[in-house]
Amino acid sequence: MKNKKRTVYFHIDVNNAYLSWEALYRMRELGETEDIREQDAIIGGDISKRHGVVLAKSQSAKKYGVRTGEPVVSAMKKCPGLRSYKPNMWYYKERSRELMQLFQKYAPVVDQYSIDEAFLDMTGTYSLYGDPVEFAYRLKEEIKETLEFTVNIGISSNRLLAKMASDFSKPDKVHTLFPEEIQEKMWPLPVEDLFYVGKSTAVRLHALGIHTIGDVAQSDLPVLKSHFKSHGEVIYNFANGIDLTLEDRTEAVQKGYGNSVTIPYDIKEAEDAYHTIMGLCESVCSRMRRDSVQATVLCVELKDSNFQVKRHQRTLLSPTDVTDECYQIACDLFDELWDGSPIRLIGVTANKVSENGVRQLNLFDMESHDKLKNLDMALDSIREKYGSEAVKRGSFL
Repeated sequence: MKNKKRTVYFHIDVNNAYLSWEALYRMRELGETEDIREQDAIIGGDISKRHGVVLAKSQSAKKYGVRTGEPVVSAMKKCPGLRSYKPNMWYYKERSRELMQLFQKYAPVVDQYSIDEAFLDMTGTYSLYGDPVEFAYRLKEEIKETLEFTVNIGISSNRLLAKMASDFSKPDKVHTLFPEEIQEKMWPLPVEDLFYVGKSTAVRLHALGIHTIGDVAQSDLPVLKSHFKSHGEVIYNFANGIDLTLEDRTEAVQKGYGNSVTIPYDIKEAEDAYHTIMGLCESVCSRMRRDSVQATVLCVELKDSNFQVKRHQRTLLSPTDVTDECYQIACDLFDELWDGSPIRLIGVTANKVSENGVRQLNLFDMESHDKLKNLDMALDSIREKYGSEAVKRGSFL
């Protein structure tokens, strides 16, 4: 890479994180000698609580057709002798924290994207570490030697392409995907490999004769928008390497407050969903009030019984941390989003938070807002003093 002043992002993703970290836990903490990564093994949730899905799988289990996200009982049928290990999330979070601390030694900006992946803004570090690609190989080896697990590193001039690059061949690899490499490296890939293209979108794209990422990139944008609305423009931009969602770092680093829950049964009635949403809003808003922040964007996420995920968000007229206000908006978002499919997970997230948000004056809700705000603060005070179960809403009884 010759241009020393070029914008450079790393996307670093732990290879098979849960399985790798569980293997370390069992060898380091329990003294086991066998590496579960060499077994026909999965990390699977608790079947009795509807978390009984495959969270991670070994390479040998993959050969039997075991897939991440499928029920554990289904995986057991595919692979005789398959061993299932429950996740130790506290240990995984510790390994994740160590990894992020290592990143902070080298990168001016580290944006953690999930428990096992992060974006590193390496722009301007040429004089410190030399060629970014060569440094990526050194960093990858340091992670392997010191933390005892492997990662993939994707490198590009924006976050989208860096993330796409890190998903190329695995494990323990470094890949580049700069704009001039898009046609050669990304366009031949199937549409399923494009960020933000899920199973249902892929099926619809195939029906339109669009089979590769290059096909998406060279499609007529109005046609895509007519079939997929705003999502069509998103995937069109992504296929052309244009990143409009991850490019602005000031937005990306703003802290969000979210919570989700996997329900022990399929939700098929809106009233049951509203009940769950209220609990999520209480959790999210109480944490915002604790940190003295308010949100201007609210997002609802649904996962159906086929593991299809949908999200819908709204920008609020005024920032808020009031539970009832967020609840009403979240219910509206749910109504607009839900297509009647059985639901197994619901999530609520408050984004674009800031301290001391200035509320837009509204003569029709000013009084009710103040009353609800005072009620929430009173409930927070009681729960802080006597415990979270000290007072409950009547709908939860």
